Amino acid sequence: TPGTFTNQIQKAFVEPRLLIVTDPRVDHQPIREASYVNIPTIAICDTDSPLRYVDIAIPANNRAIHSIGLVWWFLARAVLRLRGTISWSSPWDVMVDLYFYRDPEEVEKEEQAAQAAQANAAIEANQGFQQWDAEAPAAAAAPAATHHPHHPPPPPHPPATMAEDREL
Repeated sequence: TPGTFTNQIQKAFVEPRLLIVTDPRVDHQPIREASYVNIPTIAICDTDSPLRYVDIAIPANNRAIHSIGLVWWFLARAVLRLRGTISWSSPWDVMVDLYFYRDPEEVEKEEQAAQAAQANAAIEANQGFQQWDAEAPAAAAAPAATHHPHHPPPPPHPPATMAEDREL
């Protein structure tokens, strides 16, 4: 049956030079189509993977997410080294974690949690300046006397009387 690799009339028609698949059992249709048009196929194969129409089998665990991510990381690094983009002597600074599948909903939840943590940290940092539950100092707790703008404020203490002066 005509497919993506063999039907030139389709809008989705592509003509790749190489096909790399993670699991030959799941990707049997593209492997079969690639065999019709002589496209070489590389597959990450487990012990029970079918090898029909697979040209190169990479033995690895193709069921575990971390194993698959690690194999793709190794392949990407090897291709970049063969192209000369990165040198063989220097380590590749791309982390393996970038090749692991992560559920978009899980990523969104982690981002929301990080934003909430940043907001809480900002609030805690500002609490040093605005302590609403702390007791107010005595001067701030006493209501400030309001004065008319044209009259001077009263003296801080009433004038001492003569009787009070004698006691001192």
